[in-house]
Amino acid sequence: MKTIRRDALSQLRPSLYLGGGIAILFAFILFRPFAIINAGERGVVMQFGKVQERILDEGIHPIIPIITYVKTMNVRVAQNSFKADAASRDLQRVSTEIAINWHIDPTKVNRVFQRVGDEQQIIRGIMTPAVSEVLKAATSKKTAEEIITRRNDLKQEIDEQMKTRMAAYGVIIDDVSLVDFAFSPEFSKAIEAKQIAEQEAKQASFTAKKATQEAQAEINRAKGHAEAQRLQRQTLTPELLQKQAIEKWDGRFPTVMGGNNTLPLININPSSVSKKKGNN
Repeated sequence: MKTIRRDALSQLRPSLYLGGGIAILFAFILFRPFAIINAGERGVVMQFGKVQERILDEGIHPIIPIITYVKTMNVRVAQNSFKADAASRDLQRVSTEIAINWHIDPTKVNRVFQRVGDEQQIIRGIMTPAVSEVLKAATSKKTAEEIITRRNDLKQEIDEQMKTRMAAYGVIIDDVSLVDFAFSPEFSKAIEAKQIAEQEAKQASFTAKKATQEAQAEINRAKGHAEAQRLQRQTLTPELLQKQAIEKWDGRFPTVMGGNNTLPLININPSSVSKKKGNN
């Protein structure tokens, strides 16, 4: 009888060991005595719901189960887009879309979580109203035309104001981008008409300038031609023409046919003939 009981116990022991091991493993997983913080995260330590001063860096950290709870917070750079309506100094309605790159200060994640909450609560609770207020204050200082032509100035002002406001909550603004501006349809048409008028005025000015330059060029060419003719008249004397004609003569007399006879036509200057006779 005793032998039978011993055999039964020996058969039950592996099952008991296996069940005990599973129970211990389950308890280990359920009451995990460690916290794993991944890359780009920080751990906010809470004991009985109270935020502690200690911040967990990346890696594995031992904790006391049940008593200690760790909330992981993302400290990587995130980007969110916001749309807000505002009015310019000349009372034009402006709808603006901006994109903000931001991240939680890794050294202040415990205070951020304690005061504001997690990432979504940061966006809804403080960042969205801050964007609306800063945008309204910045656009009210400029006319609608200045908002378009001085875009960089507006971007810089919004950037500085957002950095100052969000730094008080432990949130760092890395960059602000003005994605798009949208004005009322009437104002957009007025701007388009103004741009068309400016282009037409520039084209008319260019055409007039070109016509003036062409007219001046014609005048200069006419003056040059007249001056050349004047100089030519001064230099072309009868003696020079006679000399050029003699130099170019090929020794043949020009002829004209009249009836059956051929008569040479010789143009002889009487004065030159008299001079030649006197010399003889």
